[in-house]
Amino acid sequence: MAQMQAALLEIDIEPGQPAEISPLLRRITAPNPSIMTGPGTNSYIVGRRQLALIDPGPSISSHVQALLDYCEGLELRWVIVTHTHPDHSPAAKLLAEATGAELIGALIDDDGHQDRSFTPDTHLHHNWVLQTEEFTLRALHTPGHVGNHYCFYLEDEKTLFTGDHIMQGTTVVVIPPSGDMHDYLKSLESLKTLGAERLAPAHGHIMTQANAVIQALIDHRLGREAKVVAAMDAMGEANVETLLPVVYDDVDPAVLDVAKIALWSHLLKLEKDGRAEKYSREHWLLEQEIWRLLD
Repeated sequence: MAQMQAALLEIDIEPGQPAEISPLLRRITAPNPSIMTGPGTNSYIVGRRQLALIDPGPSISSHVQALLDYCEGLELRWVIVTHTHPDHSPAAKLLAEATGAELIGALIDDDGHQDRSFTPDTHLHHNWVLQTEEFTLRALHTPGHVGNHYCFYLEDEKTLFTGDHIMQGTTVVVIPPSGDMHDYLKSLESLKTLGAERLAPAHGHIMTQANAVIQALIDHRLGREAKVVAAMDAMGEANVETLLPVVYDDVDPAVLDVAKIALWSHLLKLEKDGRAEKYSREHWLLEQEIWRLLD
């Protein structure tokens, strides 16, 4: 997918090794690198004495042990998940069993991509706040990538934990029906109002100039949408297969299967916006073409 340019805090990402990001923040990355996860899933530890862990990651024994080793002699009080995908939440249950930590997150109906082992003790809602003697962490409901996605804002350091809503180096996949491109863009717009200075993604490096990164993502998505509209206008009746090589002519062929999902999400957004319509089981038309056919 398209590479997003940003100023980075390029602190080495070495799976299993704690990295100090700031006075309140440490990062331990899971050994699950891939085309979808980048260097691996970042688990963030907030606090110095009573700790909150954001995105415990996959249930890989070496990763779980690295998290437990870091927390030894301290108190892991809260394990928080941005969303329940298999690279983000399965280690939560194991950590809770080992430490007694409270599990915090949100659930949705299983869409075939959910970690069904995760059961929260506390169910998130928008603007839920965890306030301790050391820090204040605010939950922000950010549907788009998936319906139960939350970002978390560390108010003390103006750092936004973005989960998969914003990834470093690439754009995130929006997978319908739980994922929704219309909601994704709306969520991005809402994050610009925070005044965040840094973005801490679940995959990749810390990004600075937060609002510039967010705006670049919005511009990228709207630019891709414009290509969809232009291609449909040129073709008339079109489907995903005919649109794909035109709309995504600038991506590595190896990721076209992923791009196909993104294209589907763009078509559904155009439908939701009243700008396109599914004309048959496979084919789509722009709204003006529908009216032309009806004349």
